[in-house]
Amino acid sequence: MHENRRLAPHRRIVITSLGAITAHGAGAEELWQRVRGGEVAIRPLREFAVAGLPAAIGGEILGAPRPKYDYLAPLGLTDPEPAIDYALIAAEEAMAGAGLGILEEGAAPRPDALPAHRWGVAFGSCNSGIHSAEKAVRRAVDAGRTVGADELGLGDDRHLLLVSPQFCAEALSSAFGLKGPVLSVNTACASSAHALAHAVEQIRAGRADAMLVGGSDALSEMAYYGFNSVESLSSRPARPYSRDRDGLSLGAGAGMMVLTSAEVAAAAGAPIIAEVLGYGMSADGYHATAPHPQGAGAARAIRAAIDSAGLTPADVPYINGHGTGTPKNDSAESNAVRAALGDAAQDVVLSSTKSMIGHLLGAAGAVEAIVTILGLRDQTVPPTAGFAETDPACGLDPAPNTGRALPMRVAASNNFAFAGANACVVYGRAADLRSEPGATDQIGLGGRADAGTIADITDGGAGAGIPVGVGGQSEIADKADIVGKADAGGQARVGDVTDEVVVTGIGALMGGAGDVEELWAAWQSDAAPAELHNGLRLARVTSDPGATIPAKQRRRMDRLGQLAVATSEQALTAAGLTPDERVGVVLGTGVGPMSSISRFFEPTVTGGPLQGNPAIFPNTVFNAAAGQVAMVLGAKGPTSTLTSGHAAGAAALGTAFDLLRAGRADAVLCTGADELSPYTLDAYRGAGPFTGRHGRDFRLAEGSVTLLLERADTARERGATPLAVLAGYATTCDALGIARWDPRGHGVERAMREALAAAGVEPAELTAVWTAAAGLPAVDGPERRAVDRLGLSANCARHEPKRVLGDPVGAGAQLAAALAVTAWAHGGVQGSVLVNGSSLGGTHTSFVLRPPAAAPLAS
Repeated sequence: MHENRRLAPHRRIVITSLGAITAHGAGAEELWQRVRGGEVAIRPLREFAVAGLPAAIGGEILGAPRPKYDYLAPLGLTDPEPAIDYALIAAEEAMAGAGLGILEEGAAPRPDALPAHRWGVAFGSCNSGIHSAEKAVRRAVDAGRTVGADELGLGDDRHLLLVSPQFCAEALSSAFGLKGPVLSVNTACASSAHALAHAVEQIRAGRADAMLVGGSDALSEMAYYGFNSVESLSSRPARPYSRDRDGLSLGAGAGMMVLTSAEVAAAAGAPIIAEVLGYGMSADGYHATAPHPQGAGAARAIRAAIDSAGLTPADVPYINGHGTGTPKNDSAESNAVRAALGDAAQDVVLSSTKSMIGHLLGAAGAVEAIVTILGLRDQTVPPTAGFAETDPACGLDPAPNTGRALPMRVAASNNFAFAGANACVVYGRAADLRSEPGATDQIGLGGRADAGTIADITDGGAGAGIPVGVGGQSEIADKADIVGKADAGGQARVGDVTDEVVVTGIGALMGGAGDVEELWAAWQSDAAPAELHNGLRLARVTSDPGATIPAKQRRRMDRLGQLAVATSEQALTAAGLTPDERVGVVLGTGVGPMSSISRFFEPTVTGGPLQGNPAIFPNTVFNAAAGQVAMVLGAKGPTSTLTSGHAAGAAALGTAFDLLRAGRADAVLCTGADELSPYTLDAYRGAGPFTGRHGRDFRLAEGSVTLLLERADTARERGATPLAVLAGYATTCDALGIARWDPRGHGVERAMREALAAAGVEPAELTAVWTAAAGLPAVDGPERRAVDRLGLSANCARHEPKRVLGDPVGAGAQLAAALAVTAWAHGGVQGSVLVNGSSLGGTHTSFVLRPPAAAPLAS
């Protein structure tokens, strides 16, 4: 494996606006002024109750306003979800100040606005709508229904529609009419930092011109009971990096920002607050909750962020630290900073915003980024409040108790999470955007070439050969909001990177199939197992997914983790690859670890908060399964978890593709996985469309499918045989509201056309379309009509694997891809195929696969 990879040339990414709501109130400026003054907002809880806990304090938001967008009325609901409210409130501020408008369909172009399909959303959360789930369980208990049995008895509780992380992302999309890529990211406390990284790649690849990015989390019983169970809560406001620190404080809130390319901002005359210079991601592969003591994984993320920004360690004078206040985390982070910065660490300031507003979990990355960015603006480092005495185990400068002036051109922000997911983002000061004239390709600080004034910046190599129109967007031929032919879809091709992304291994567990060949046989014979369970047709995995996992490791894992590890191991074996620090893990899961969440939460409902089981709590985060893959198999490269509902696996494939194309990894284990827990089954029954007359053709499945993706050059060097080329992808959104689709299918049509454009494939060249159809007329019909409009050849086959084998929720795209690749191996027509994945809220990801013979590896 290569230690260093030349990164792809890229567009310069800037931040034009910020929005926040925290315990310091609403507004990013209000947050900054109180934080820079060292004001602590961690107090005894007033509106949120956690009776029976000794540490009933937190960064609580009191009297929060309601957002302007009403996501409840269309669903017939009245009880709001705080996490969605916070996200919308912060987004309202960010969008109002962005300096970029949204063009209505058919409106005349203007330089200060972008078409809706050139705007996207990247949203990060740890618990998202878990508050609504908790209330639903309690309502069930109060009504005398059984909790803990084969079904939870939640009944027809439509508030469960507010639980999915993807629905929060789609609420943001709908509130502002943003129809470009929509992603939801759930890597626990690194979620919104990862969301920002993925948004950067969407803009650099030309799939979007602007992205609304951030994260949100509310206070929840799950979080309090969970952190109490692992003895991580402090009974006083957290004191990060201090010798007497004894735990963390939880907080609530959201942070949102608008990212765009420098050329788009210049054309629109939008304000520029800061620049995103670089980011780094890694997996510890060490422990479910504890960081590596020497900070090895976190150090890799910090180094990667600095390297990708073209900086040296000495260029970074300030880091907004993860700084939770727990003994192990703070010392590990300090060790990581020393390992990453070397001698320069003795001069760096490392302070913690969490000392004042609490740990905002999935929102921490976005909110702490806002503090970092405004610190750059004002040349001021915020303090670590409550600091009492230096701990030699930490030992770096925490800016104790009082902020201070510090000349800064660059600052970084760290976020580390359960399951060993690490992130670091490096930001540049807006005043340094106007640099000395120089090369027009790569620009920035610390040795990167400059590109003159911002008004002179062009695409920077990201869109060679693609005309730039009003506002910097690619010129397109529109028809009813549908993007036209290849190279007109708004997706720029990376300038001088010719390497392909290839599939070199596949693993599968689904129904009675224990590997991909058995999955193919089941597909060919229509022999998928099925059972009827209280009105739902199901296809469960019949084998033991943990059979090959060593007992010591298996006992810490839930079923979702076992499924992911089993198929990842199969894919590695098939590819003949041994994972290392250049091999990443990207997981897509639509439902997440619901068995672990219910197993942890149910005893607290009936027995009180002290009944939370510390052995179960680490598996309640959505990225626990990805962390298990890293720990068991040793894949310590970049990791992320995408939760885009039934499109989660497709979103994961797109994210893995971007990481490989950007040189962030040599290979990525890309897994789609979901399990059928009692909670999941009850939620699907209560949602309506999946049972009775409308759901008579729908079959819900559990399973896991992993595709091992590699850069073609590394596959070539180790003598691997590619099974397929992943040639391009695109993501779009209908933006019509929670759980709503465009009945005309225009959103999914745009996704298909843009994916084909990215791959350089005409619709008439396709030999097959593997659809997302699952037996639900309300969503299958629009997709079918969209496919009809593509202009396929008469010989192009249409496959509906989920109608035969069942819908495996987040693994649907991997299922279709595995069957498409296996079809070629079994003598099927050799040619490009299109694969679709769609959420049940109108987010669509399509990608193109080619057989390797149709696209030889570059020499």
